[in-house]
Amino acid sequence: MVQGANGRKIFRLILIKPSHYDDDGYVIQWLRSPIPANSLACLYGLARDAKARDALAPSFDLDIEAIDETNTRVRPDRIARRIREAGAGLVMLVGVQSNQFPRALDIATPLRAAGIQVGIGGFHVSGTLAMLPGIEPNVQRALDMGCSVFAGEAEEGRLDLILKDAAFGELKPIYNFMKDLPGIERVPTPHLPASVIRRTYGTNASFDAGRGCPFQCSFCTIINVQGRKSRRRSADDVERIIREHAEQGVFHFFITDDNFARNKDWESIFDRLIHLREVEGINIRLIIQVDTLCHRLPNFIEKAARAGVRRVFIGLENISPDNLVAAKKKQNKITEYRKMLLAWKSVGVITYCGYILGFPNDTPERIKRDIEVIKKELPVDLLEFFFLTPLPGSEDHKRLLEQGVWMDPDLNKYDLNHAVTTHPLMSQAEWEAAYRMAWETYYSDDHIERVLRRAAATKTSVGKTLFVLNWFVGSIRIEKIHPLEAGFVRLKYRRDRRPGFPIEPALTFYPRFIAETVSKQFRWIWLWARTRRLYKSIRFGKGRYDYMDEALTPVLEDEVETHAMFETAEAKAFVAQQKRLAEVVAGRAA
Repeated sequence: MVQGANGRKIFRLILIKPSHYDDDGYVIQWLRSPIPANSLACLYGLARDAKARDALAPSFDLDIEAIDETNTRVRPDRIARRIREAGAGLVMLVGVQSNQFPRALDIATPLRAAGIQVGIGGFHVSGTLAMLPGIEPNVQRALDMGCSVFAGEAEEGRLDLILKDAAFGELKPIYNFMKDLPGIERVPTPHLPASVIRRTYGTNASFDAGRGCPFQCSFCTIINVQGRKSRRRSADDVERIIREHAEQGVFHFFITDDNFARNKDWESIFDRLIHLREVEGINIRLIIQVDTLCHRLPNFIEKAARAGVRRVFIGLENISPDNLVAAKKKQNKITEYRKMLLAWKSVGVITYCGYILGFPNDTPERIKRDIEVIKKELPVDLLEFFFLTPLPGSEDHKRLLEQGVWMDPDLNKYDLNHAVTTHPLMSQAEWEAAYRMAWETYYSDDHIERVLRRAAATKTSVGKTLFVLNWFVGSIRIEKIHPLEAGFVRLKYRRDRRPGFPIEPALTFYPRFIAETVSKQFRWIWLWARTRRLYKSIRFGKGRYDYMDEALTPVLEDEVETHAMFETAEAKAFVAQQKRLAEVVAGRAA
């Protein structure tokens, strides 16, 4: 048994953010992965604070380890051995989304067989306990194997409670804090060791400046897990996060707020970050997520750019008003899309827009038509396609369950990249073909050139724009992985295959994997080589600032009469409705 320096027993807390399986049953892992999960950083930060406060005194010293499975192999046998050597411990599978739940159970199974205490928390547990009348079957399976499950958030002493219960062998089956969401101002802030962060491509960290979203999108789980009331960290909290990471040489951050524009303290946070950048010279680089009306907030976009925002993710979701209404996405107004995107263009920020395929009125023809309109009329840089997915914890999932509509029982497919329920107008094969068609249509060679020319004309970095374009193209065509899950150099371990899939013989697995890896790297090199000449011609071309197309033209009052985005009956009805509302408001003002 290992003892601490003061003679106490060691309580070993191992925090694991699980990955999930690809369609061949292998864990999705990379030599360098994307941005680490904020949930892992939050739990590590809270645990670090508990250790500093000696929360398990006088019986135990707390030892903490964080593992992000997207870049680190999880070996349950070795984890069990380390905990047995310490004499006490707990494995917490944190931030587990629905698509990661099968993998979480597969990690937990051998640990429980070895007698190790295991807890599982995250969006799947929290969302299903919040929205469903009973225990979801996969959560029940976790309970049946002796795991504890955690719903809600761990601030305000809740992690201390769990650690003490675990230290003395008194873990409860269910910890449900969903009805009491904690404040997050002046509490221990997200943190990960530099050794964990450096396993990401580009050395990126993540943190949440706020939680909760005021909107009611029916496909969203955020509002049912984090609530619709804004809870925020202070500007002091955010500054502390930045400074702690800067000391480790980390300057790139993803602020994970589902909608930073609705964080009521956005301006004070931006002002603090502007000071750190412009006065103290800390070269912060940020990615944030916002809604399509963020440009209406005075100074928001201008201050975002000064604060270090270089990329922004926007939930565009669709350009058809009837689809947006069906999803309760009424805050998205297609008449504002060009104004909003041009505002981001004016400050040189690269835009990523989410786009959902499979709304009730969608057909392959309609999807293709809408994408062609977007390419021509909207100055979007990156478009990310997703299946409309009834995620457990969302209103859509609850409604379909109550109606008895078929939903795929395999949670591993609930990654927004698979069709997991029926569609009224498309077969599953047609829906999946439309998904593939969408990627190919948007990321055509001619449109890639168009996006790069727009970047040059608006003085956005052409090199960085090309990097993300190639990242998306290569992820889909070479890695066969959604770009948000892609990393640098895919890893596969022969024995880490999903139960139900055969373990491949070493004599066939390793030659095939090596050949696959080499082939992929050559294809990546060819992709970059093929676009380098285009990059140089645009980046250094004499007329690069003179380029103009329909998407870059200033917004005009009468463009609803001239743009194809407003030609459909649904769009015309929406525009007419907006005009009536404007007239009513003007009448009241008069």
